Amino acid sequence: MNDLKRFKRLLSRATDFAENPYHPLVWINGKPKIGKGVSIGFFSEVNAKGASVSIGDGCDIASFVAINCADSHKRCLGLSEDIARRDITLEERVFVGSHCVIKGGAHIGHHTVIAAGCVVEAVRIPPYSLVSGNPMTVRKGYYRKRLEKRR
Repeated sequence: MNDLKRFKRLLSRATDFAENPYHPLVWINGKPKIGKGVSIGFFSEVNAKGASVSIGDGCDIASFVAINCADSHKRCLGLSEDIARRDITLEERVFVGSHCVIKGGAHIGHHTVIAAGCVVEAVRIPPYSLVSGNPMTVRKGYYRKRLEKRR
């Protein structure tokens, strides 16, 4: 067994996270649907425990990204006894920059860029958009003409 496989197995045992085909320091919780050709950078998290999380083909998720279906703030404050969980969808060919948070309820259209440091709220973002900031700003169709010129 090579060193990387051994490291992945030991890390999985030590952290209680399942082994995955991405970087050994990517944490995947639950059973997200992850398409073909997806890249996920180290120290990123995909939390699909208790909700549907779908990441389409060809997506590129940078390091230090949290894709998290769960929101426990109301439970922490004593306003609820439950953790709220909502589905998340990234359609195909979505780029998510470093240090982003994708919150439960988000639906991100294909060929969209989520700029570094962005917090994506529980909204539907149309295809070809550029999303940036906190609070987020959505520039609908930003990449549509650029991509059409290439075809």
